[in-house]
Amino acid sequence: MKHTAVTFRAAKNSGEKLSMLTAYDYTTARLLDESGIDGILVGDSLGMVMLGYDSTLPVTMEDMIHHAKCVTRGAKNALVVVDLPFMAYHTVDQAVENAGRLVKEGGAQAVKLEGGVAFHDQIKAIVTASIPVMAHLGLTPQSVNAFGGFKVQGKNIKTAQQILDDARAIEDAGAFAVVLEGVPTPLAKRITEELSIPTIGIGAGDVTDGQILVYQDMLNMYGEMKPKFVRHYAEIGNEMREAFGAYIKDVKSGAFPDNAKEGFRMDEAILDELH
Repeated sequence: MKHTAVTFRAAKNSGEKLSMLTAYDYTTARLLDESGIDGILVGDSLGMVMLGYDSTLPVTMEDMIHHAKCVTRGAKNALVVVDLPFMAYHTVDQAVENAGRLVKEGGAQAVKLEGGVAFHDQIKAIVTASIPVMAHLGLTPQSVNAFGGFKVQGKNIKTAQQILDDARAIEDAGAFAVVLEGVPTPLAKRITEELSIPTIGIGAGDVTDGQILVYQDMLNMYGEMKPKFVRHYAEIGNEMREAFGAYIKDVKSGAFPDNAKEGFRMDEAILDELH
C-alpha cells in the first residue's frame, strides 16, 4: 500500500502505530521500503550523519534536494517527507517557494518544518499550495543555539504551555502530522490526545501515534552521541569496522581476490597472438 498524508491520518483514527526512520540515499531507502516502513524522513540531520557538520544549521536547499532525489528513487510505498532546512521558510513566500522546490525537484511527497505559532502562516500557505506539511515541535534542532544545546523541552509551565499552544496552531494551520522531539511523556500524551492529527515521537515516550529515529542511531553507526531515547537494534557500526578490517587484511596478505573463485578466465593462447 502506498502511504500518504491521508493514510497517516487514517492510521491515527484506527489506532495503528506509525513507523518512520530517516534515510538519505537510494540503497537505504529501498531497504526500508522493502521492510514495510510507513514513512521515511529525509531529515536535515543528514548534515551531521552524512556531511559531518556538528549541527543541522549549515544544510542547504541543494543538499536536501540532492538527497531527496536519491530517497524517492528507492521508496515506492513509504511516504517520503523532506525537511525544509534552516532559514529556508522564514517568510511565507520563501516557505512556499522552497517547499515547491522540494516537491518539484526532489520528489518529496510532504515537507517538514520546525516551529509552531510563529510559523502558522507559512504552514497554512504551503498547505494551500497543495503540499502536505509535517510540523516539528519540542527539541527542534535548528534552534539548538537558542536552546543552549540539545536539551529536553517542556519541563516547566512556560515551555510546556508554549509547546501545547504550538501544537494547536500547527493543526489549525493544516499540518497533517507533527513530530514531538525531546518532550516529557506526560506532555506528549496530552498533545496526542488533544490533536486530531498523528503525533510522531522521538524521545517523547510510548504515548505518541508513531515513532521515528535516525537510522544510523538505531543501528549504532553514528558514535558521536547516544541520546537516551535511542535503542540499538543492531551493532552495524562494529560489524562494518570488522568487515573493513578483514578486507584490508586479505588485500595486504594477498588472500583477496582468490582467482579460482573471484577471477575471470580466458583462453591464454590468445595472449600469444597479442602484439
